Amino acid sequence: MIIDVIIALGKIAVVLLVGLGLGAYLTWVERKVAGHIQARMGPSVVGPFGLFQPIADGVKLLTKESIIPRGADVPVYYLALILALVPSLLIFSVIPFGPSFTIFGKEIKPIISDVNIGLLIVFAMGSIAVYGTIFAGWASNSKYAFIGSLRKAAVIVSYEVVLGFAVLGVILIAGSLSTVEIVNSQIEKGIWYIVYQPVAFILYLFCMLAESGRVPFDIQEAEAELVTGYNVEYGGMRFGLFPLAEWYLNVVGLSAIAVVLFFGGWSGPNIFGPLSPYIWFLVKTFALVFFTLWLHWTLPRFQAKDITDIAWKILLPIALLNVVVTAFVVYLFS
Repeated sequence: MIIDVIIALGKIAVVLLVGLGLGAYLTWVERKVAGHIQARMGPSVVGPFGLFQPIADGVKLLTKESIIPRGADVPVYYLALILALVPSLLIFSVIPFGPSFTIFGKEIKPIISDVNIGLLIVFAMGSIAVYGTIFAGWASNSKYAFIGSLRKAAVIVSYEVVLGFAVLGVILIAGSLSTVEIVNSQIEKGIWYIVYQPVAFILYLFCMLAESGRVPFDIQEAEAELVTGYNVEYGGMRFGLFPLAEWYLNVVGLSAIAVVLFFGGWSGPNIFGPLSPYIWFLVKTFALVFFTLWLHWTLPRFQAKDITDIAWKILLPIALLNVVVTAFVVYLFS
């Protein structure tokens, strides 16, 4: 029906506008958080409390001269931008922001695509995004960019495996890959899965930091070694799209998925009236985002060789053990 198409397009437009706007203003939030952690002000000149700083930065990037490196593979050079940004946005398509509601007799689900394999889509998008990094390093015709892209590929390959096994415990308990069903299962049981799967949540946090290239896993853009890493040969807004996708959209998307998996999604006390589910979802999500920013400006960076060792030798055995124990308990009490 036409009305269904209009509703779907409306959802997509809202998620795109809000997501890109949040990504832009998270740069301001991060600078403020970093400033207070380091006993300084952060942005404070452009607009009240520096609120117009992201707009000024956007205008600056848009007006910079567009330069393509000599010897670059131009089609792949631009394809890398698409493969970096689009998967980060597609993660939001399977995130349920709240319970369904009715308008003029029409049920509206605050999720773009309620499919029964929602978590598989999240894993797939995380795997595809790494191609943007690899293509950027290869197409730039720069040794520094190429080394940074290989480092990122090694991190993603390692931590995607751990992430899959970490989430598998929640899937076994909920009995579904649907993000909506996982939230409803926690609401029906009256308990968040963080209680059943605390080890899985800790593993998920490690993987979330690695997937988004956040400290202590930001070896792909170690400034002292690789200038800015795989995107060093990109200028203007093309340079800005990589951190927008990786540092901000990925962090928000993966934090929202963590809320769905471990913190009951939109569940919470009904103290804000009809908006309570949506407010609780946002509060939980941005609590995890703040925690990620806090870690970024607190911890030192791991060495490249240590990051993959941690994944394969420590985190993966723990994740496998957690899956085995969870499967045994679920079978025992089913």
